[in-house]
Amino acid sequence: MNSQYLPQNQDVATRFAKLKDRPVVLDVRNLTKGFSSGGNQHTALDRISFQVFRREFMCVLGPSGCGKSTLIRIIAGLDTPTSGEILLDGNQVQGPGSDRGMVFQSYTLFPWLTVKKNVMFGLRMSGQSLSVAESEALEWIDLVGLKKFKNSYPHQLSGGMKQRVAIARALANRPRILLMDEPFGALDAQSRAQMQAYLLDIWKNVDVTILFITHDLDEAVYLSDRILVLGTNPSRVSELIENPVPRPRNRAQFTSATFRATHHHLEELIHPPCAEVQERFPIPRMTTIGDDVE
Repeated sequence: MNSQYLPQNQDVATRFAKLKDRPVVLDVRNLTKGFSSGGNQHTALDRISFQVFRREFMCVLGPSGCGKSTLIRIIAGLDTPTSGEILLDGNQVQGPGSDRGMVFQSYTLFPWLTVKKNVMFGLRMSGQSLSVAESEALEWIDLVGLKKFKNSYPHQLSGGMKQRVAIARALANRPRILLMDEPFGALDAQSRAQMQAYLLDIWKNVDVTILFITHDLDEAVYLSDRILVLGTNPSRVSELIENPVPRPRNRAQFTSATFRATHHHLEELIHPPCAEVQERFPIPRMTTIGDDVE
């Protein structure tokens, strides 16, 4: 399922050979999800299968409505499949668990708790003592660069800072895999770029595997080891791409030939060329004749 159209070299081949020598953390097998609406059956996910290796960073791309969020919610145990199975470290996923951390696009921090207490929450729920939970929470807060804001409340933080707290909270339980559903989608361009860099730095220093949902092609190429591309109507795996852009990554690579070629291939997969729509809406003229614009 690897693309034959992307630039490859021996370094890329070696990198992915090493990746596939690692243990499989997540194994999704023939996952299907159907809905019933108004008496009609709709298949959101159709026999989706893929594997994610230990410490891999995989991005999932696809057109709007292709079931990306449904997929990650099922993996998180927040929804159930119609058929198929999900194995995490060989064990079947049958509901939510601390072995999976989740970061959503919306800000899901508890507004009545400080940064420190938000990060402590999962640790306390898992049975950690107050002193241990506080000590570990402070380590994670320091890791995401928010030590000075440990006693601040969510409303006192920027959007990017809130998501850093959400990442710290998700990682505090030391999950086997971090699930991220368009976590930077609500941020402005500058904050998004900063968060992408923060996330790569965190991933390099923490023993965690990441499955990252995004609709941004540049973001997927910048972050990922491999990119899972979903089709639509119904959603199936279109392609699983080994990202040829070398690591370590930096934003200067956005203009490189390899980066642009990968972006272009993803664009063709997600938005294939199609005939121009001929239908025209009857829009009445509501401006002065003679001031035409192109």
